[in-house]
Amino acid sequence: MQRLLAIAWLTWKAAFRFRLFLVIAVLLLAAVVGLPMVIQDDGTARGFTQILLTYTLSVITGLLGLSTLWLACGTLARDIEECQMQVVATKPIARWQIWLGKWLGIMSLNAALLALSGASVYGLLQWRAAKLPAAEQTILREQVLVARGSAKEPNNDAEIDAATERILQGRLKSSPVDKVDVPEVRKQIREQVKADFQVVPPEYQHQWEIDLGFAKNFLKDKPLQLRVKFNSAQGSSSGTFFALWQVGVPGTTKLWRSEPMSLAPNTFHEFQIPPNLFDDKGVLTVVFANPNNTSLLFPLEDGMEVLYPEGGFMLNFARGLGIIFCWMALLAALGLMAASFLTFPVAAFFSLAILTIGLSSGTLAEAVAAGTVTAGNGETGVMGHSVADAVLIPLFKGFLVIISLVKNFSPIDSLSSGLSISWTDLGLAFAQIVLLLGGITGAIGIGLFSRRELATAQGNQ
Repeated sequence: MQRLLAIAWLTWKAAFRFRLFLVIAVLLLAAVVGLPMVIQDDGTARGFTQILLTYTLSVITGLLGLSTLWLACGTLARDIEECQMQVVATKPIARWQIWLGKWLGIMSLNAALLALSGASVYGLLQWRAAKLPAAEQTILREQVLVARGSAKEPNNDAEIDAATERILQGRLKSSPVDKVDVPEVRKQIREQVKADFQVVPPEYQHQWEIDLGFAKNFLKDKPLQLRVKFNSAQGSSSGTFFALWQVGVPGTTKLWRSEPMSLAPNTFHEFQIPPNLFDDKGVLTVVFANPNNTSLLFPLEDGMEVLYPEGGFMLNFARGLGIIFCWMALLAALGLMAASFLTFPVAAFFSLAILTIGLSSGTLAEAVAAGTVTAGNGETGVMGHSVADAVLIPLFKGFLVIISLVKNFSPIDSLSSGLSISWTDLGLAFAQIVLLLGGITGAIGIGLFSRRELATAQGNQ
């Protein structure tokens, strides 16, 4: 441990020698203080606070991520290029201890910077909230500066897949299609089946039965919120659509009916409902009536959600910062791994290229869903295919599996929406991002660094 701490201290000295720590600290504080002055919001305290959380935490994550990659690549690669590592390697210290010590040094720097910027954001939020009217403070404490649990309907994928296969087999018997076209036909049928679970035609109703689970035991007399989102293929003259809601136990007096609401499509809406509307089993029944002259679509993933109070904001905020810290741990391992066998400029380029691939998961997912990287025919709508698909599509699938281990956690979105980040979420983030991905990356980096010829490194590159 003493050797690891000695290397970590040398990493701190390098960060101060590069002026990195001071520059990043100033930039982070400037972002926290300066962003509230230029942010455009909807004029409400809730909207401003949500945008403030989203922007400040996004900037903090971006600055820390880039500085982590730069320092991780520079501190190891430059030590080798400037022959300082050769001197360190002659000491009674193993290569893996040097590598791990630098990782610990970078992460301790990140911890200090993240704590400084996180404390500034938290203090700013509390200071601004204290200056608001009592009514606005209540809204913030109940909908943003809080940790709210979430409950949704059970996943319908199995039922949708079963119905899709049943319809597909019936269609293939009545009108056979080429084998190469079966995946596309299956995809079209699945979307049609999925629409039955999502679309509410005009003058029709849609019902959700949401099980609150164990949470029902501590939600007595506590108000809940519904978080809804819908889409519409057609617009309206006002840009909004009317919505009628009924929540409670059907066939009893334990019901709440809303006044007509005017809601905009393609955005999240939250509204409070009275307490104690779920039945003895903890099931909350929500009914939506569509009085409009066009169909509305509630996405299965996030169309209907019940939110309930679960904890305080401070611990939730700390857990969110913990997940961001896990991201930094992986980036530090990536940068050190690249510097273990590349020069500083090439290592930085390699690390940024990997990061760019990670941020391009949407494009990769589209290619995987289409089954090809070739653009389709704009006139016929038929997707093209190429020989490269046999290699690239499986490769993209592998990338998406790895990326999903990191992107499954959205602390910034959760904090800005007042959603709970549980200890389980933080533990999974640590296990998947730090232990699994970071561990594999670290093992590769240590292996490459252990086999690198330091004395001839400059002559060979």
